[in-house]
Amino acid sequence: MKDGFVSVAVGSPKIQLANCYYNAEQIFTMMRAAEREGVKLLTLPELCITGYTCGDLFNQRTLLEGAKDALNTILEATRALELVAVVGLPLSVEGRLYNCGAVIQKGHILGVVPKTNLPNYSEFYEKRQFTPAPNENRLISLCGQENVPFGAKILFRCNEMPEFTIGVEICEDLWVPNPPSIALAGAGATVLCNPSASNEMVGKGAQRRTLVKQHSSRLLCGYLYSSCGEGESTSDVVFGSHCIIAENGSVLSEMRFESGMKISEFDFHKLENERRRMQRFAITEPSDGYMMIPFSLTYAETKLTRSISATPFVPENEENRSERCEEILLIASLGLKHRLEHTHAKTAVVGLSGGLDSTLAMLITMIAMKMLGRPASDVIAVTMPCFGTTDRTKNNAVELAERMGATLRTVDISDSVRAHFKDIGQSMDDHNVTFENGQARERTQVLMDIANMTGGLVIGTGDLSELALGWATYNGDHMSMYAVNASIPKTLVRHLVDYVAKDNLEKDEELTNVLEDILDTPVSPELLPAVNGKIAQKTEDLVGPYELHDFFLFYIVRCAFPPRKVYRLAKCAFCGQYSDEIILKWLKTFYRRFFAQQFKRNCLPDGPKVGSVSFSPRGDWRMPSDAMAQLWLDELELLEDAGNDIVKM
Repeated sequence: MKDGFVSVAVGSPKIQLANCYYNAEQIFTMMRAAEREGVKLLTLPELCITGYTCGDLFNQRTLLEGAKDALNTILEATRALELVAVVGLPLSVEGRLYNCGAVIQKGHILGVVPKTNLPNYSEFYEKRQFTPAPNENRLISLCGQENVPFGAKILFRCNEMPEFTIGVEICEDLWVPNPPSIALAGAGATVLCNPSASNEMVGKGAQRRTLVKQHSSRLLCGYLYSSCGEGESTSDVVFGSHCIIAENGSVLSEMRFESGMKISEFDFHKLENERRRMQRFAITEPSDGYMMIPFSLTYAETKLTRSISATPFVPENEENRSERCEEILLIASLGLKHRLEHTHAKTAVVGLSGGLDSTLAMLITMIAMKMLGRPASDVIAVTMPCFGTTDRTKNNAVELAERMGATLRTVDISDSVRAHFKDIGQSMDDHNVTFENGQARERTQVLMDIANMTGGLVIGTGDLSELALGWATYNGDHMSMYAVNASIPKTLVRHLVDYVAKDNLEKDEELTNVLEDILDTPVSPELLPAVNGKIAQKTEDLVGPYELHDFFLFYIVRCAFPPRKVYRLAKCAFCGQYSDEIILKWLKTFYRRFFAQQFKRNCLPDGPKVGSVSFSPRGDWRMPSDAMAQLWLDELELLEDAGNDIVKM
C-alpha cells in the first residue's frame, strides 16, 4: 500500500458443478494462497460456489442452502485473512433469487452485490431462474450476520487509503450499453471487480480483453475480471477461465485456458491523479443512494511484480514502437504543414548541426514539404561551424542535407563570435557560459536573418527533455518560429531517427548510413573547442543520462508522483544499470533544473503536441517561474539520509 500500490489478484479455481463443499475448499485455499503473496483484493468467478451452469438446479432449495453453508465455511476458514475477496453465489432474498457477489474479509460479509443485467439469449437464459438487482439497497441477514448491506449501489472503501474504493458488477453488467460500473465510478469506485462466466468462441477472448481495457480507460480505474473455467458443464459451450487485470487501458496480467491465479498491483495514486487531472465525470452525491462500507488493511509496502519500463515514452514492443514513430512523424509534420500554409512561408530554415535533434527536425520538415507538394529545395539547411564543431558532425550535416535535396548553406560564425566577444570584453581563453551562449545566440540570429531573407520560418530543434532541464540558451536555440520537436523526449527522438534510418521511403542506403552515424554520435551542443578533433563537451556527462531524465520527466510531470515514489520506480526500472546513489544524484539535478528553468518554458514558441506531456505555456503546463523546489529536495534529502543510515548499519 505504500506509494499507492495495492496487490490485487484474479482467480479461477477448479470446481465441481453443484458440489458446494468441494468448491468452498478450493475457494478458501486460493484465498489463503493469495494472502501469502500479499494480495489485498481477490476477485473470483461468477457463482463459483455452485458453478455457473447449474441451470434449473438453482430452483432447488438444497443447492441454495448448500451455497450458504459453503459461504459460511469460507468465512470460518478465512477469519485470519486480511484480504478482501469477491465470491460468487446464488442467494434467495425475500422470495426472489439473485446472482450475487459476496464481498468478504476476516470472516465477515462486508456486503452483497446482486447482478443488475441478466442475459436472455440462447446460451445464457438467467431470467429463467434469477431476478435483476432491486433499485434500492437494503439490509439482510446472512450466515448468522445481521444488517448485511445488499444491493447494486454499494461501495467498499479502505480506511487507510480512501482512494482504494471497490465497486462490483457481474458479467453481463459489463456488456450492456450503460454498465453499473459507470455510476459506481462516478460515486468514487477506483477498482471494479467483475465475477464473470463467459463462454469461449473464436474471437471472443480478444473481444473481452478489448472491452475490459477500454472500460478501465474510460473510467480511469483498475478492473479485475475473473471468468469461470474447469468444472463447468460443457454440454453446449466451453468456459476457459479468462482472467484479466487491467489498469487505465493497459492489461497488467492475464490468464486463459488454465485454472489458477494471476497477481499484479494497482497504482491508486496514479489513478487518483488521472481523475483529478481529467475531471472526466462528476462525483455522485451520497443522496443518490450509494452506501459506502469501510474496511481496514494493514499499511505496508507492496512488493512490485508489474513491469516498470525504463523508457516510459517508448513502447517496448517493436511493432507498437514502429506504429508510434510513424504516428508522431505524421502529427508533427501535419502541424508544420499547416503553419507553412497559413503563413505563406516560402522556405523552412533548419539549423543542421549533425546531431539528433536537428536531424529529426529536418526529417519532419521534409515530410511536411512533401505533403505540400513542394520541392525539397524549399528547405534551407544551414550549417554554422564554430570553435567546437568537429569534422564528423559537420560532414554528417552536409551529407544529410545533400541526400535529402535541401538547399545547403554553410555560414562559419567564428569571426562573428570573435568580434562580438571583443565588443563585450569576453576572453577567448575563458570558456564560461558567455563563451558558450554567445555562439548559440549567434547561430539563432543567422537562422532568423536567413529566414527573413528568404521569406521563411525558422524550424526549432529543441526537444522536450531539454526543455525540462532548461538545457537551452535563452533566446538562442531556445527560440524559433515553430518548434517541431517541442513535445518529443530525447529517448524518443533517437527511436524516431532510427525508424527513418531503417525504413526511409526512398530506400537510400547513403541516407541510412549518415543517419546511423548521427545516431552513434555523442549528444553535444559543441560549444567548447574540440580536443584532437573529437567532441569535448558531452551533454550527458554534464546533466546526466537522458534515459534517466526522461524517466523522471514522465513520472514527475505526467503522473505527478512525489520524489520518493519516482526514486523507488527508477530503482526498479534501472536495477543493475545505475546504482541507487547515481539515480538519486541525477534525480536531484532534475528537480533543481526543472524548477530553476521554468522561465524559459514560459515563453516557448508554438509547436505540435504529439504525446501526453507538453510544456506549452498556452496549454499543458502552467507553472510560475518563481516556484521553489525546496519541498521536493527536502524529501530527497530524507531518502539520502535513510540510505546512509542503512549503509552505516
